[in-house]
Amino acid sequence: MKRVKVALIGNPNAGKSSLFNYLTGLNQKIGNFPGVTVDKKTGVANLSPSIQADIIDLPGTYSIYPRSLDEQVVFDYLTETLRQQNPDILVVVIDASNLKRNLLLFTQVKDLGFPVILALNMLDLAEKGGITFDLPALQKELNVPVVEINARTGKGIDSLKAALVCPVHVVPDSFYKSAEVAGPVVDYIRKRFKITSDYMALLLAHLHKRTSILSDEEKSDISELVEKHHLQSNSLQYRETLARYETIHDIIHKVMREDARQGKIRWTKNIDRFVTHRIWGYMIFFVVLFLIFQSIFAWSELPMVWIEDSFGWLKGLIAGAMPDGILKDFINEGIISGLQGVLIFIPQITFLFAFIAILEESGYMSRVMFMMDKIMRQFGLSGRSVVPLISGVACAVPAIMATRSIETWKERLITIIVTPLMSCSARIPVFTVLIGLMIPETTVLGIFNLQGIALMGFYLLGFLMAIISAWFLKIILKGKGKSYFIMEFPTYKWPRLKNVVTSIVEKVKTFTFEAGKIILVISILLWVLATYGPGDAMKQAEERVAADSAVTVQPYEARLASAKLETSYAGHFGKFIEPVIRPIGFDWKIGIALITSFAAREVFVGTMATIYSVGNAEDELSVRDSMKNQTDAEGNPYYTVARAGSLLLFYLFAMQCMSTLAVVYRETKGWKWPLIQFSYMTLLAYGSSFIFFQLFQ
Repeated sequence: MKRVKVALIGNPNAGKSSLFNYLTGLNQKIGNFPGVTVDKKTGVANLSPSIQADIIDLPGTYSIYPRSLDEQVVFDYLTETLRQQNPDILVVVIDASNLKRNLLLFTQVKDLGFPVILALNMLDLAEKGGITFDLPALQKELNVPVVEINARTGKGIDSLKAALVCPVHVVPDSFYKSAEVAGPVVDYIRKRFKITSDYMALLLAHLHKRTSILSDEEKSDISELVEKHHLQSNSLQYRETLARYETIHDIIHKVMREDARQGKIRWTKNIDRFVTHRIWGYMIFFVVLFLIFQSIFAWSELPMVWIEDSFGWLKGLIAGAMPDGILKDFINEGIISGLQGVLIFIPQITFLFAFIAILEESGYMSRVMFMMDKIMRQFGLSGRSVVPLISGVACAVPAIMATRSIETWKERLITIIVTPLMSCSARIPVFTVLIGLMIPETTVLGIFNLQGIALMGFYLLGFLMAIISAWFLKIILKGKGKSYFIMEFPTYKWPRLKNVVTSIVEKVKTFTFEAGKIILVISILLWVLATYGPGDAMKQAEERVAADSAVTVQPYEARLASAKLETSYAGHFGKFIEPVIRPIGFDWKIGIALITSFAAREVFVGTMATIYSVGNAEDELSVRDSMKNQTDAEGNPYYTVARAGSLLLFYLFAMQCMSTLAVVYRETKGWKWPLIQFSYMTLLAYGSSFIFFQLFQ
């Protein structure tokens, strides 16, 4: 079967990722704000029974001159074609409602000499805004095939596939005469590297130091040439942009007509007066967050109860069907308890991801970035930092990767370091259990769930600590350069159900199968460590409990389970670290959970489920109820407000995530910043827990 290589390129919000999904069938994340695609993605599309295409989705960029790491990905891909096989076709995806801005990138790509197809997207939005096009005239002016598509609905995808199967070969032309502004330099680079495009040669002259394909010797030769001919790159790039926009203006004047109605645009602007207002905008955002967290607790209660009851029924079924012994204990206490610790929180995580997807799809997230930019800059961040911080509510790993859209290294580094302080979805199971121990299931004014208010409070506390930490880092870190936050608001759109469902399914699958595998393995390992001990320690524990004739039958079972756990391998491990964590209210059992949950925060719940279900006669109890029933030496409830609050603060601020440390290492290219990040977050978590526990115990 014949294979062709097709690359998708375009501005942020132009619809590349939506088109990529339709062509390949892969579940690529789609967001209505810059910085979602932070690396190039690859998939396969069937163009015809005999032709397949390797589709490459490049990050959104406004120009081929990179200002951030995600735009650098585009630059690297385009220049790497000098040493590797060129893409057969570049599809430039354009937002028809913003034709002038989008055509700048198109003219640059076209001048590089690639075969190009123009995919004109969002024509429906342009028409609602009173904008119409003479498409034959546009195709003639640009001298490339133009295909109308709607990447959200799939309209025009078949026409695009047909154009990819039978590309039209056009006569090369140029929107900008590179040789006229830097003739000797362009001529030398073309001959040296056997380049056919004047503009590609000029691009290397401007940015040869940032190009990974050139050797140090080649970079040195170009630098000497540039200095010899006094090539002023910044000035030439500025003049180039002006010249291109003059050409684009003439083209638009010939092919586009604007109706004075501007209905859709006026409607969007009227909404934005309130949504981005310097007072009302923040209040609206606060209300949106409040409703989200209320819904997470209120709507997920019924499915969580159903899941909990189902596991209780399953444990009872296994207990009745199997004889007593190690196999039954392994299945019920090791496997089933571990699975329950994963699956019971799926409803809450589903609702969280659903709300995030709706905010992204509707276009509201871009408004949040705009509003927060002015505030963020006071703390050493920028409006672009909002994307990673909000994405951190789902998972810190892709959120940290999304910092590649931030232009200056200092702002990017600060964002990387503070993003893990945002409460990710992995913390939801921990928060749910511990909030349930501290706060009763009651409502305020008969409407607002008190536990939902507390959940929102902890999320806001994490955000507050993130920006406070950013402010300190702004003072400590030295860095030059100032970034400018420029973005164009997309029009408001009704969230597309398919995209929302896709986002939810992918995130829940990731939590269930990726985090779930870790939790299940650790739960089984913990069961083994909690069931067996060194030498004859377990037998001695049985003899000590049996020697106490004052113990009645029911307390005897509970006492025996506690004694065995304490003398097990897990108990010895917890006792080893107990002196360090005792000042913040934690015992050796919690110590076991702290260590195991470093693999993933949500492992905490599975660990506690395993620890408290070992030898428990009431296996149907949930993790929260089991923890609520624990008592201290005096018979008082062990998980008091002081202890539960201390544990909450520790998990709110501590790193507790190997994956996050790994991605920070990759993004900062060394262990210096991951170790600093881990140390300061651990100290922050320990100090906060210590103060809270000492004040409220």
